[in-house]
Amino acid sequence: MKIAVLGAGAWGTALALQASERHDVTLWARGEEHANSMRTTRVNSKYLPGFGFSQSLQVSSAPLGSELLAFDLLIVATPTSALRSMLEQLSSLSVKVPVVWLCKGFEQPQVRAESQQTNSKHTSSISSLQSTASSALSPGLLAHEILAAVAPNLVAGVLSGPSFAQEVAGFKPTALVAASAHASVRTLLVDAFHTDKLRIYSSDDVVGVEVGGAVKNVLAIATGLCDGLELGLNARAALITRGLSEMSALGIALGAKAHTFMGLSGLGDLVLTTTGELSR
Repeated sequence: MKIAVLGAGAWGTALALQASERHDVTLWARGEEHANSMRTTRVNSKYLPGFGFSQSLQVSSAPLGSELLAFDLLIVATPTSALRSMLEQLSSLSVKVPVVWLCKGFEQPQVRAESQQTNSKHTSSISSLQSTASSALSPGLLAHEILAAVAPNLVAGVLSGPSFAQEVAGFKPTALVAASAHASVRTLLVDAFHTDKLRIYSSDDVVGVEVGGAVKNVLAIATGLCDGLELGLNARAALITRGLSEMSALGIALGAKAHTFMGLSGLGDLVLTTTGELSR
């Protein structure tokens, strides 16, 4: 199988290392200097030092073009903030193979143009300005909603779950969930990444997987505050438990399935990120 990983951060590199043990993998970097460094040293010293590249892992920084059509699977390993532009590029290339993203989070809310205009009648009223700005603020989108808005022609999915890049790169046991509305995408992800060290489960609940991956980061920040204030382990446990309940409620309201939040992308990712010492 030929796989392209678009984004050479820590997580994209870790997954590329895993896949390159069995497949031909190209790791795409945005910057030429970064790509040249990886080609020369055969390691991503900038984001994931200490883990050497296999011979089947190639590095590129060439402009994305029709050569992507030769791959069997495209993995988008950019931050959520860059997902929209990446999907637009892939859509313009009429990519037919599955596109799968790794990023977790809601896109930053977009402010409509009219909220930038100052109405002289309300310049003396802070509450009126706040009301105007609030009504003009579009909600942040999850990744699948970005896809629907800018690249509905792509066949896509998400790969998520409790995973630190260093441990995946070190081939320590890890379990992830592959979510997509398309059974063919789920099957392809299992074929691409499932090994004795990396176990891939499949799900059709894209919304639930994405909500779990996004909200657990908010709860991890809260847990860090709890630890920093030395409120104790009881408070931490309560925070994580009630946080899981709120995460589930939000997901269900957005169309997710309740049981998804008891799985890898819900409880699993939440526990890892709120308690693991490698968590940022």
